[in-house]
Amino acid sequence: MDLFESAGQDNSGVPRTWDAAPLAVRMRPAAADEVLGQQHLLEPGSPLRRLIEPPQPGSLPPSSVVLWGPPGTGKTTLAYLVAQSSGRRFVELSAVTAGVKDVRAVIEAARRRLVTSGEETVLFIDEVHRFSKTQQDALLPAVENRWITLMAATTENPSFSVISPLLSRSIMLTLRELTSADLDALVTRALTDERGLNARIELADEARDYLLRLAGGDARKALTIVEAAAGTALESGAEQITLEAMEQAIDVAAVRYDRDGDQHYDVISAFIKSMRGSDVDAALHYLARMVVAGEDPRFIARRIVIAAAEDVGMADPTALQTAVAAAQAVALIGMPEARIILAEAVVHVASAPKSNAAYTGIDEAIAEVRAGNAGTVPAHLRDTHYSGAKKLGHGLAYVYSHDEPHAVAKQTYLPEELTGARYYRPTDRGFERTLSERLERVRGLLGRDS
Repeated sequence: MDLFESAGQDNSGVPRTWDAAPLAVRMRPAAADEVLGQQHLLEPGSPLRRLIEPPQPGSLPPSSVVLWGPPGTGKTTLAYLVAQSSGRRFVELSAVTAGVKDVRAVIEAARRRLVTSGEETVLFIDEVHRFSKTQQDALLPAVENRWITLMAATTENPSFSVISPLLSRSIMLTLRELTSADLDALVTRALTDERGLNARIELADEARDYLLRLAGGDARKALTIVEAAAGTALESGAEQITLEAMEQAIDVAAVRYDRDGDQHYDVISAFIKSMRGSDVDAALHYLARMVVAGEDPRFIARRIVIAAAEDVGMADPTALQTAVAAAQAVALIGMPEARIILAEAVVHVASAPKSNAAYTGIDEAIAEVRAGNAGTVPAHLRDTHYSGAKKLGHGLAYVYSHDEPHAVAKQTYLPEELTGARYYRPTDRGFERTLSERLERVRGLLGRDS
């Protein structure tokens, strides 16, 4: 037996799938058109498409790629699709267990095959971010000389976890988190396809809705839950997977959150109003209900960002920074750790002083513009960066603010029709108390005293 062949592989190194394999393995796409959610990577002529398609006479070898994306988005699936469809030798290494010796042995075998038979080798390394710098360095000559075509998968940002020389010799492809529609199509396929459950059981609508929330964009998680729930239902002689069967299979009670649609909106409304009302404990309670119910953490993060801008505003400008950082971290980390990040942002927003002055200010300004109260831009503020502008009087008498005391130039900024308009009225809460005092002094220097 070849060093890289096993009982679970055929002669090309492609892992075989058998009836006892997990549903997530059996449902791996057999063709590119079965891949869900990653169509942006599979356009004709794209690096990944060229990897999937068999080599053509005279065509250039495909590029090595680094696949970056959250768990369950299809990184391993795409690698296996390349192995099955391209006709190339496929070798898989796990960065968790493989060492430099294993890497060098694969490269040497690939070189021999390339020289003796012209057969290309695809080396798939899962969790490549776990490879040390020395292990990644060992790949460089093989990638540089195309002795192998590397497919490296990672859930961590390759800019930080993959060495620069390896990144510069590869193409980084970013996989998108699967949408609810993608997961819904995948679950439907798993229920009906002969590779899956072959229409032996149906899935109740409420159980499907709960599953899609609980999966959080993770295809592997969705199919694992479906398989467990189907086993529970079939053993009991049921013809349908109910919500109760799903709860029993995964040992997680479905919080009554979106059974008929109302609870979803009620809970998120209470969540927002609790943060606005500065009740930290209530805000954390409603956050917990959404987390346990499997709500998309990105949706929760977006609501926190909106609350920071709308309800905290300039009373504590750092609240928006915390909320935005939390939203970015949630997208990077995912559940279950994301619950901690969300909690920190909720505590900050709920406990911060509150002001909606910026929110009401922009709405008042928009209302005036929509009512036709726009006016003309004062001539001294108009653009002067084109021929003939000065002849039209543009920019004449403009005073450069930095040449003035306090860097405040006394001149007209608003259109004449809106002289005296005030949209932003800061409160006396938090940072806005200091800001209010400064704005009054500045408005005085501008000659805009009320």
